[in-house]
Amino acid sequence: MDRQLWRQFPQVEPELNALQPYLLDAVNLTNRPIHNKIVALMASGGKFLRPGYFYLFAAFGQPTSPAALRAGAAALEILHVGTLIHDDVIDQSPTRRGVRTIQIKYGQKNAIYAGDFMFTVYFDQVLKSTHDVALIQAHIDAMHKILTGELGQMALNYQEDAPLDAYLNEIAGKTAELFALACYQGAMLTHAPQSVQDNARAIGVAIGSAYQMLDDILDYAGDPKKTKKPILEDLRSGVYSLPLLLALPQARAEFHHYLKKKQAMTAEDIQAVQDLVTQYHGVAAAQKLATEWTNKALSLIAQLPDVPARADLARLTGMLLKRDH
Repeated sequence: MDRQLWRQFPQVEPELNALQPYLLDAVNLTNRPIHNKIVALMASGGKFLRPGYFYLFAAFGQPTSPAALRAGAAALEILHVGTLIHDDVIDQSPTRRGVRTIQIKYGQKNAIYAGDFMFTVYFDQVLKSTHDVALIQAHIDAMHKILTGELGQMALNYQEDAPLDAYLNEIAGKTAELFALACYQGAMLTHAPQSVQDNARAIGVAIGSAYQMLDDILDYAGDPKKTKKPILEDLRSGVYSLPLLLALPQARAEFHHYLKKKQAMTAEDIQAVQDLVTQYHGVAAAQKLATEWTNKALSLIAQLPDVPARADLARLTGMLLKRDH
């Protein structure tokens, strides 16, 4: 799944096509090597899911300045890219979307500064989209949850007995919060009915949770040529994601034989863990849970007003569960 998916959503596609050049113009760093790497990352195939959901929820509201909407959509994508740059430092990732990461090319320190720079651009776009104190506060609260979720992941690294609730809380901040912000911001910025605003965050959390679950599934069962990243990258970093967490209770001793090695795990050890996850149906169980969260989102979407955007939301959300990258 890539940006071509928006051809199926003509209500949104023109706005997202116009967003790409706007984003590249918004990010202007005097350090040209870092600037060029950020631009390459932003141009390398992001799906624009968060801006897409933003525009779909904006369709439930009142006519609003196109410039304000574009800045609101840009803020979401810029925040997303900033978190990706930081994620690559944390995970020591060599590539992102098929492009060498900033931390590999220019070092961790410069990558952290680049991610921080993106956060300043994010808030600049927020202020271009609105001066509503409540909406600005929603952005601040969302960023707080995202960063708290990222810090929460550290406490779960290499934890073989981590409960499922801890995983769900962690992805609620790490991934789902940005989807929730996208949905809520689109509804609030356009003064959509209060019932839409009330449902928007819950829909975004459900969508974002299912999305992260499928990402975790693809880390164990995906095709690296399609995902553009090596499989089992989380496991190598000590991040025990959903398929492993669901398989672990079925054979703790067998898993512990390999997981106790932590950073010393070899490629053969990692392959053995992947085989055990498959043997004990971790991927299948994770797929079932992702389906449940998708269905939760679809049920909430069905409660929205009956406008064309509602059908588009349902169709897009169903498509995300079937993606292979």
